[in-house]
Amino acid sequence: MLESLLGSLFGGLFRLAPEFLKWLDRKDERNHELSMFRLQTDLEKQRGTFNLEEKYVDHSTAALDAIQEAFREQSATASASYKWVAAASALVRPGITYVLFGLYVAVKIAALTYAINSGAVWRDVLIANWSADDFAMLNMILTFWFVGRAIEKYQK
Repeated sequence: MLESLLGSLFGGLFRLAPEFLKWLDRKDERNHELSMFRLQTDLEKQRGTFNLEEKYVDHSTAALDAIQEAFREQSATASASYKWVAAASALVRPGITYVLFGLYVAVKIAALTYAINSGAVWRDVLIANWSADDFAMLNMILTFWFVGRAIEKYQK
């Protein structure tokens, strides 16, 4: 009786052993698939970042090429036209800059004069009149004229 009971018990265990091994194998297979999916996801993220940086470089290169082509065309137009036409064409950007900057200074002086005539202390008015936006605009103008000129000289 004990032998038949042990035989049944071991027979059942030996019958369940392959199923248990299959379950462990499937568990390892799922973990492996999950880790492969994570690796593949990370790889796709890296590819996306690389493609984005590549597009940015392509865009920057295209923008510089367009600027270079505009300078070539402007140079060819200037050399083919009368000298006064070339001089007038060359004065458009600086002229607009001078006019806009002059208007900006006039508005600032008018605001400062109005505030002082209203009885405010000139130091406080001057400090309040100069903001981060004013600094940003001045910085933009200086960068345009001085950094742009350096880039033009470097490209020649």
